[in-house]
Amino acid sequence: MLLQFPVVLYFLKFLQLPKTMTVWCSVSISRLSLTSFSRVAASFPLPCRSVISRRISAKMPTGSSSIQITHTLKLPSQPSDPVTVVAAPGVSDSEFRLAIGSSLFKQWLKNIQSEKGLLVDGSLSLKQVLIQGVDMFGNRLGFLKFKADVIDKETGQKVPGIVFARGPAVSVLILLDSEGKTYTVLTEQVRVPVGRSILELPAGMLDDNVGDIAGTAIREVEEETGIQINLNDMIDLTSFLDPSTGCKVIPSPGGCDEELSLFLYRGSVSRDVIKELEGKETGLREHGEMIKVHIVPYDTLWRMTPDAKVLMSIAIYEMAKREGLLPQKENDLQ
Repeated sequence: MLLQFPVVLYFLKFLQLPKTMTVWCSVSISRLSLTSFSRVAASFPLPCRSVISRRISAKMPTGSSSIQITHTLKLPSQPSDPVTVVAAPGVSDSEFRLAIGSSLFKQWLKNIQSEKGLLVDGSLSLKQVLIQGVDMFGNRLGFLKFKADVIDKETGQKVPGIVFARGPAVSVLILLDSEGKTYTVLTEQVRVPVGRSILELPAGMLDDNVGDIAGTAIREVEEETGIQINLNDMIDLTSFLDPSTGCKVIPSPGGCDEELSLFLYRGSVSRDVIKELEGKETGLREHGEMIKVHIVPYDTLWRMTPDAKVLMSIAIYEMAKREGLLPQKENDLQ
């Protein structure tokens, strides 16, 4: 059904229609995309349609689409202020749907509405989220990059809101006593983001936010060092933190959502085990892991690596030991 409202002259100029041809439609022209306008054109008088179709096709780049993928969220913390989630150019519809349905994104939404979340007191509001990138690990989502428009209601200004979401991870500080000396097991891995190899603790990401944290730690230790550890011999160092922290360590809250659970294993070994571990090559090569095991004396560990997991683990371990929070039992590792 045709409605009698003139299309704004801007579109007539854009489409370069013959001056003798009058076009009528019922469309709001604020920020109207070419694709949306082509839909409206289907209701135009028949003589106009072919002209409009040709002009739009000529204006649109080959293989491109002006359709913007969006999704609307209604958060309990701001029920009258819905949030628009938008896909950036280059993010496909399937990637977008995977992103907003992922545990990474859902956990972030949960965090901002939690008891200590940024939306809890009403001074801030979330207006829009721009999904900028999705990195897959096989068939599952690995990393998610997005930008959140969080507004300070008092000033009307945005607060920094670029997010690299990778979720929870674990690491293990392995201390091995041998012939009166304590050693630490580190792994040397190629780390492309920093452009060099780093000595660090055995560590790994959880598959999702409800994964088996201790079990993941044990698997990572075995994959990266070849050492087999019993679950009952693991000590969660981050459990000694105040509950207000969530009993997790957050290395880079200004840009990344990663939260770490830091574990400790302490055992006794022979000198032969220390020799066998030093320089051992491990890792899942089919997953791109190129790992070499190194044994470092514990008393010099704090000076030997820039790995934050190492330094944080040392700090919590020493403080917990000073306050008598650690069990005295040691384990024999063959």
